[in-house]
Amino acid sequence: MENPKELKYSKDHEWVKVEDDIVTVGITDHAQNQLTDIVFIELPEVGKAVEQDGNLGVVESVKSVSDVLCPVSGEVTEINSELETAPEKVNNSPYDEGWMVKIKLSNPSELDTLITAEEYEKQVSGE
Repeated sequence: MENPKELKYSKDHEWVKVEDDIVTVGITDHAQNQLTDIVFIELPEVGKAVEQDGNLGVVESVKSVSDVLCPVSGEVTEINSELETAPEKVNNSPYDEGWMVKIKLSNPSELDTLITAEEYEKQVSGE
């Protein structure tokens, strides 16, 4: 699967969709492929303050448990509660149905630290 060009990416395999001062966050197709079958996802509570590069949640697969790092700072405004009962949505549709949280940005300049789809693809091809 190609990484959508309109999204921004972290070097830690999260994607960010920017809509004004709200960003939607999930893990990339590459990340879900590396994890294999996802069986459990732990997300933060709505209203929680999050920091860039801090822990945003946990993804557990049949292979491993991985932290999801927050690509930006802000406040969690919404979580994808469907992932509680259907975590496989991250495997099946990482950029659509598999989104994890929405965050109200507290520091929009942090978006400048994220990379483009092309830069992300170069990074993962070198791993």
